[in-house]
Amino acid sequence: MSVKVAFIGLGVMGYPMAGHLQQAGHQVTVYNRTTAKAQRWAEHYQGTYAPTPKEAVAGAELVFMCVGNDDDLRSVVYGEEGVLAGMAENTVLIDHTTTSAKVAREVAERAAAQNVAFLDAPVSGGQAGAENGVLTVMVGGEPEVFARVQPVMAAFSRFSQLLGEVGSGQLCKMVNQICIAGVVQGLAEGLHFAKQAGLDGEKVVETIAKGAAGSWQMENRYKTMLAGEYDFGFAVDWMRKDLGIALDEARSNGASLSLTAMVDQYYADVQALGGGRFDTSSLLTRLDAIHDKK
Repeated sequence: MSVKVAFIGLGVMGYPMAGHLQQAGHQVTVYNRTTAKAQRWAEHYQGTYAPTPKEAVAGAELVFMCVGNDDDLRSVVYGEEGVLAGMAENTVLIDHTTTSAKVAREVAERAAAQNVAFLDAPVSGGQAGAENGVLTVMVGGEPEVFARVQPVMAAFSRFSQLLGEVGSGQLCKMVNQICIAGVVQGLAEGLHFAKQAGLDGEKVVETIAKGAAGSWQMENRYKTMLAGEYDFGFAVDWMRKDLGIALDEARSNGASLSLTAMVDQYYADVQALGGGRFDTSSLLTRLDAIHDKK
């Protein structure tokens, strides 16, 4: 069934996500801060664009957002030209941005005041997952709202799950990033050790990947890491933003994230080396730089 939807934010994730919705037969209107990108999207996918968030959401049953951070989210949701200024009652606002759970609850409360439902729905799978329509969506909100939106989200996802009340999706995304950080650091140290020990890194990984050490990161990133190539996905700058959100939440809920805090600082070292736009597997560059100084 075709649904009239809006999509706010056409970054590396939002651009293809909105495209999948259009290709699935939905009527999509987009908004992007840079109008030229919205125009390009509309030409590419034969959709429509609007000059403001308010105009983009006019008449939309579902409104999807994927922007940068908490402040970016507030900037497109609130105000006279914001999303909420243009949404009708009994519609749904879905946020795919990775934000704090606090801002998710804040936006949900503001939306509810005008009878608009809200789901916080961060995604995992990176740019490739968005482009291929196989993202994983972690959702917080009411079950009946999730059931209404899930079939539409299927246009760009292969799995979506309701984790609990509003904020739960963002908390789950924090768990996701915590786990990735630890695994990537372990892989970086393993490859660094293999190199220092005089082993053939490719043969080592081909061997251990078949056992308990295997992981998505190992399977998909070891070759590029060994080649010193780091232009394959989620950037260090974005990862530091996400880990900062998780560490802030941990300070509130009492969780102990000593490894996460350490890896966050390692990513800061990568930024200092000029690798802010490198993908997250670039932790190996830090270890190489330390060795080169010896």
